[in-house]
Amino acid sequence: MLIDIKQLFQKNNHKIRKVAYFGFADAKPDDPLYKEAFECAKYLSEKGYVAINGGGPGTMRAVSEGAKASKGKTIGVTFYPKDITNFEGRDKANPLDKEIKTPNYLKRTLKLLELGDVYVIFRGGTGTISEFGMAWGLARLYFGHHKPLILYGAFWNNIVRAFTENMRIRADDMKVYKVVTTPEEAYQAILSFEEALKTQNHSHKEEQAFQL
Repeated sequence: MLIDIKQLFQKNNHKIRKVAYFGFADAKPDDPLYKEAFECAKYLSEKGYVAINGGGPGTMRAVSEGAKASKGKTIGVTFYPKDITNFEGRDKANPLDKEIKTPNYLKRTLKLLELGDVYVIFRGGTGTISEFGMAWGLARLYFGHHKPLILYGAFWNNIVRAFTENMRIRADDMKVYKVVTTPEEAYQAILSFEEALKTQNHSHKEEQAFQL
C-alpha cells in the first residue's frame, strides 16, 4: 500500500490533542533525563494530552509513567526485532493503555510521527537524532499546516546553532520549533503553536479565495 505522506503528516485542524515523545532509551530511573521526561509527560497529561511513545525503556517508559501518574492516556508504538543488534524493543514495564505493533523500525517511526500532533524531543542518541531530523524535515515541507517540534533542554540551542552555522537552513525552518526547559514552558509552547497555525491557515485560505 502506498503511503500518502501529506495525509499522514500535515496537521489540518490545528487542535493539538496527542503528544509524541522521543528520547534516550537507555536512561535509568535515577537519570535526570528520566525525571525530566516523567515530569513533562505528567504535566501535559494533566492538561488532557495523550502521551505517545515507542513502548520501550528509558525516556519512553518515563513518559508513560508520568502520564499514568496524572491518570492520563498512553499509546505505545512498538516493533519486535528479530535480527537487529542494537534496538531495545518493548519494555513490559512501560504502562500502555494501547499498543500498536509495527513490522519494522521505519514503520514504527512513521507511525509515531503520524499519531502525534506535536513532538517533544528530549536528549537522546542516534535514534533520537533520526526522529528529530525527519520531524524537522516534514515540518519544513508542510510549513503552515505542519506538526511543530518542542525541543526539551537548553542544549538544543547549541545544536541548532551548529546547524545554522554549518548547513543551509532556511528561515522557515527556524519557525517550526521552540526550545523549552520546563513542563510549563512546553505547555505554553503548545498553546502558542496552536494559535500560530490557526493564523497561518486563515491567511492561506484568504490567499486561495483571492486567487479564485
